Amino acid sequence: MSRPKYRPSSRKIEVAYRNERFMESADARTLRIAAEYLEPQVRLRRAGVQNTVVFFGSARVIPRAEARGRLRLLLAAKKSRNASPTQQALRDARMALQMSQYYEEARELARLITEWSLGLKNGSHFLVVCSGGGPGIMEAANRGASEAGGVTIGFNIKLPMEQSPNPYITPELNFMFRYFFMRKLWFAQPSRAVIVFPGGFGTMDEMWEFLTLIQTHKMGHRCTLLLYGSKYWKKVLNFDWLAEAGTVSREEMKLIRFVNTPQEAFGVVKEKLTRLLHLPGSPRYPFI
Repeated sequence: MSRPKYRPSSRKIEVAYRNERFMESADARTLRIAAEYLEPQVRLRRAGVQNTVVFFGSARVIPRAEARGRLRLLLAAKKSRNASPTQQALRDARMALQMSQYYEEARELARLITEWSLGLKNGSHFLVVCSGGGPGIMEAANRGASEAGGVTIGFNIKLPMEQSPNPYITPELNFMFRYFFMRKLWFAQPSRAVIVFPGGFGTMDEMWEFLTLIQTHKMGHRCTLLLYGSKYWKKVLNFDWLAEAGTVSREEMKLIRFVNTPQEAFGVVKEKLTRLLHLPGSPRYPFI
């Protein structure tokens, strides 16, 4: 009996890890998760990143100049006979201008922290400003650090809206995540301080995550958490009622510290990290 004649397939056969259809499947989820741990680990290690100061805050807060420009256009249109903005549009524009102070203050605070870090002479990657990599407060943080001459990290994530990398992230420290929990892990691992600016659901999710990790001693290292803008946060959340109701102890409430100016926040960060990192001449922190 003759053997069938071998005919090579014209279809290119890829190894499994290059099979895009498989890698995007539910069966390969474990591989994707592992990649989102290992790839940032390798890149951060190669870059020599040692400690981070993490900025959280709304992606919807815009720079002051942009906010003023939008309001000016609406007010000009109101005087014109051709168009008349609604009262809601004017209220939104005025609120955007009011909230823009937080963009400028995040930018200034990131600049102060970065200038201080560079002045320590421990290298440009010793203490790095880190954000979620998107617009708003995230952009402001990366922008301030960049303007101070430092490197700065962006941990971006694929979302249906708002989230695309801002132009101020150091290119080799620009990351993209698929999974929120792996992104949060990399926010936490090298963090030494977290500054939470006004924000919405996402910002509060990140804030509660960090507070819980610190409360339960799951960080593996000490980390300072600041809430920036007491007027905003005390209006959004009744922290005192948590303690009064007994759902959070009075001692645990000390994990939360409010700050209201870039200078005040910088003073706290500088004081805490000077002791925490045994400056000057602190040894490298093994965050992995």
